[in-house]
Amino acid sequence: MLTVKKALDKSLEALTALTMGLLVIDVTWQVITRFILNNPSSWTEELAIFLTIWVGLLGSAVALRRKAHLGIDFFVQKFPVKIRHYSEIFIYICTAAFAIAVLFLGGLRVVTLTLMQDQITPALGIKMGYVYLALPISGFFIGLYSIEFLVASLKEFSALRRAGSGAP
Repeated sequence: MLTVKKALDKSLEALTALTMGLLVIDVTWQVITRFILNNPSSWTEELAIFLTIWVGLLGSAVALRRKAHLGIDFFVQKFPVKIRHYSEIFIYICTAAFAIAVLFLGGLRVVTLTLMQDQITPALGIKMGYVYLALPISGFFIGLYSIEFLVASLKEFSALRRAGSGAP
């Protein structure tokens, strides 16, 4: 099971890096065609928007896995250990619930409906459902990591309670 998770982690990071690389190439080409060739490309702006969506959503999952996501923990660090653990558990529950309900399940619904309606992007001519596919993919990973961290936090809190530190 650990091997599967490591493979998923590596795949997510590789996909995020590839998407970011494509975004850099796309925007570079857009600048070249607009300012050097004086003949702006018609599809680069649309592709840049879609790649930014993918980078943002996939990158948020990578950031969560690395625990590098933006957090305001100034006040939380001032709390007693027990309260800090309760807030951490609460945050992971909320994050997992949002990721699974909104990003994963809601994203699957959006992808399915959009593909069924055959919505096509104007410049690239691809199905919009493929653009929206970033939602359930990122939701899956964010939910997975949140649940993983929740379980670890619950184990740590339980161990602290058994050891007597931070006990209620």
